[in-house]
Amino acid sequence: MRSNKRFTNQTFTKRVDHEGGLHRPLARLPEPSVCRDCGAVYMGRRWAPKEVYNTPQDRELLRTAEIRECPACKQIRSGIVGGYVTIGGTFIDRHREEIENLLTNEAERAGSDNPLSKIMTRRQTPAGLVVETTTEHLAQRIGHALKKAFHGEVSYQFSHENKVVRVSWVRN
Repeated sequence: MRSNKRFTNQTFTKRVDHEGGLHRPLARLPEPSVCRDCGAVYMGRRWAPKEVYNTPQDRELLRTAEIRECPACKQIRSGIVGGYVTIGGTFIDRHREEIENLLTNEAERAGSDNPLSKIMTRRQTPAGLVVETTTEHLAQRIGHALKKAFHGEVSYQFSHENKVVRVSWVRN
């Protein structure tokens, strides 16, 4: 079926991740491999949490595993951020402990699905609490969790050049 639409470059433009491959290895890693920092296991061409491999056969296999650095730990070390979450408003002053617990719990839940999703840093700024994550998915997940738990206003800004998201949550 032919279309009557004229060709536009916008139709074929792709989102390009210029820095995305910097934290990935050039060649496939040997299997099994274990991250020296977080303990994530590379087996079956994917990274999984170490808790997945808890049978005696798995433990025996992991004793001979090669020690490497997972892409998330390498990304943290090199400072490549995948997502920024800014938490602002007067609400944060009264409920700081609850918000910190929510951040920790969401990072743990995301880590059980994908061990490469981690919180890099948390720091207080004049704008509020800023959380940096290794993946854009974790930043979005934290924004959704804040909205669901505490209501407020949340906005998402996606970069067109690379895979970075800026999530802003505010409640007064």
